[in-house]
Amino acid sequence: MKGIGMDEFALIRRLNRPRSDRGAAPAASGVKMGIGDDAAVLRPSSGRELVVSCDTMVETVHFKPETMRSDDIGYKAMAAALSDLAAMGAEPRWALVALTVPPQSWTADELRELYDGLYACADRYGVAVVGGDTTSSPAGLTVTVTVIGEAADGRSLLRSAAEPGDAVFVTGPLGGSAAGLHALLARGERAGPIERLPEPLQPLVRAHRRPEPRFDAARLLAAAEPGVCGALNDVSDGLASEAREIAEASGVRIALDGASIPLADELSEYAASVGADPLEWALYGGEDFELVGTVRRDRAEELAAAFERAGRRIWFVGQVSAAAAEDGAAVTIVREPGGAEVPLAKNGYNHFA
Repeated sequence: MKGIGMDEFALIRRLNRPRSDRGAAPAASGVKMGIGDDAAVLRPSSGRELVVSCDTMVETVHFKPETMRSDDIGYKAMAAALSDLAAMGAEPRWALVALTVPPQSWTADELRELYDGLYACADRYGVAVVGGDTTSSPAGLTVTVTVIGEAADGRSLLRSAAEPGDAVFVTGPLGGSAAGLHALLARGERAGPIERLPEPLQPLVRAHRRPEPRFDAARLLAAAEPGVCGALNDVSDGLASEAREIAEASGVRIALDGASIPLADELSEYAASVGADPLEWALYGGEDFELVGTVRRDRAEELAAAFERAGRRIWFVGQVSAAAAEDGAAVTIVREPGGAEVPLAKNGYNHFA
């Protein structure tokens, strides 16, 4: 029988080990008081504005025993929240973690593994975990991560900055996370180490369990001259949904080129083996956490060259035009070269659909 076997304060001490146990604190972390008092005391950098977001993962909605191990849950919870900062062109600094747990369904060791994953992601991106909350739940574990980052004054990258004439780009292949989830659910086994899975499935499952927020790409975009990068968003709910958010926030229309959307070879091979359309996973699967954005057309090649010099790449997948008439579509797609442009359905993940 499962059970935590300790009171709230002992659990908090066990989950939040001293930073020295996890490696050196990030240089110039700006933490005057972290975990251990009623609230954290932080010191923002001079000339920077704060960028704040939060993200929640819920048992049975975002993870199941068949799809995620305890440490994967923690890693992905932190990565998903941090991805919102990358989508704003912000540098990550601090995080707070709220854990709600049914005490009879989880053990202290499982929760410790969850926090090990969470801290592994935080350490990877130089984030100091400075507090949070822990409470019991009648059913279902939830993890909420609040993240705080910094951007240069007036330089946060917004969804609302796309303009007619812009080119639309993405920072990496899409659909891998959805394919990995499909493969895990099809196997129907309790989640084990990724290395024990068939080799062709490993990159897809890793994309689902251990996504990486694209701060490398975000830094290149934030470093570009003001106005080069227009709008920016992260692909958390599928490319179709994120492109629509940009179109609606900016009051424009976006046309996607289906043949230009990057798909990893392993994704296409797996989709063929199960009779699925890989483009559907790219458009509607979500949780890839690549970035989708717009760039001024006359600066597009310049931006692509900057990425290439940094050992990175962007893919141009569409264009922005003036808003359609009231009955027009905010986002359209051409699925085949030379084919007709058709409205893109407003799908993608929706908690309340």
